[in-house]
Amino acid sequence: MRLTLLETSDPRVYDDVVARLPLTSALQGWGYGEARRALGQLPQRYLIQEGSKTVGAVQLLRKKLVPGLSTLYAPRGPALESLDLLPDFAQAVRKVARPGDAILKIEPPSPVPADDSTPIPESYGEFRRAETEQPEHTIVADLRGSEDELFAGLHSMARRNVRAAQKLGVVAGRDDDFDAFWEIFTATNERAKLGAFPRKYYETMLREANAHGGEAYLVLSRYQGRALAGGFFVGMGKGTSYLFGGSVRDDRTDEAGQPLKDSKAPDAFYWNAMLDAKRRGYELFDFWGIPRTLDEEKHSYGVFKMKLKFSEQRVWYPAYDLNLNPAAPAIVKVLRWRKTRNNLRKRGNADDVL
Repeated sequence: MRLTLLETSDPRVYDDVVARLPLTSALQGWGYGEARRALGQLPQRYLIQEGSKTVGAVQLLRKKLVPGLSTLYAPRGPALESLDLLPDFAQAVRKVARPGDAILKIEPPSPVPADDSTPIPESYGEFRRAETEQPEHTIVADLRGSEDELFAGLHSMARRNVRAAQKLGVVAGRDDDFDAFWEIFTATNERAKLGAFPRKYYETMLREANAHGGEAYLVLSRYQGRALAGGFFVGMGKGTSYLFGGSVRDDRTDEAGQPLKDSKAPDAFYWNAMLDAKRRGYELFDFWGIPRTLDEEKHSYGVFKMKLKFSEQRVWYPAYDLNLNPAAPAIVKVLRWRKTRNNLRKRGNADDVL
């Protein structure tokens, strides 16, 4: 089998291919690449050809390290008909890589069950298991059942909280109020000591991911008009992913000066985001990231417990590196050192968030 990479500058043609492939992700969509361009990364898009047949697509992000040296990254990609194509994909990449490209990191969009029933492959041809950039361990939900079946599958506490939110009049669904989302998102990041990109990055993604073949959208949960929980989603093909979001405390009081009842806005957010995705034809809902190592003292543990109430299907999305020049091993060590330094600066410890 011989594969070739055919570069394309047509966003509609590219996104149409990405959307129809069985192994795919919205992070391989044209719009996500344009958001990364706002961070100074250069996206290049290719159709993966086997003879005259298109069997995949890949969006490569080129990240400059120092003059003359860079890395390539396929976020949750490449999009493929089959993982069996990966060994030959490595050879095809070598033919389009620049002399200064040191490493290609891929994250095949094919989830591996986290219950040890399926071993995680250590390699695909020349690709070797490596650290991911996107969250490696996550929770997903299969939306193909009926709404009643989905609700019955929630944890009893989630069902109780969703009903309580409904009784209080909490309203949750798609919402165009980016400022409200941004307030929730930044407050959550500050509380959890997480990092974030500039606002322009998220605004670019929201605009560009809707322009060609996928979509980006916001879901907010409001109680008496105020947005208390929400998230940013990107969708492509049959799957949608909750990339960013959080919640804020409701410090308002009633007419008697008493604190308002807990509206369970986060529970309403998750449930209604799942319903929205199902009604729009999505079959896979990715909650996007839970910790690999559980620690009850960390913010990430609370996030894990919340997501677990809505699905118990834990999966892995492992990453793989392809060394493109002899400097690759040293670059991996430098990048790991830089990431550790950033963790120490932001949160006071060397551990990754997830």
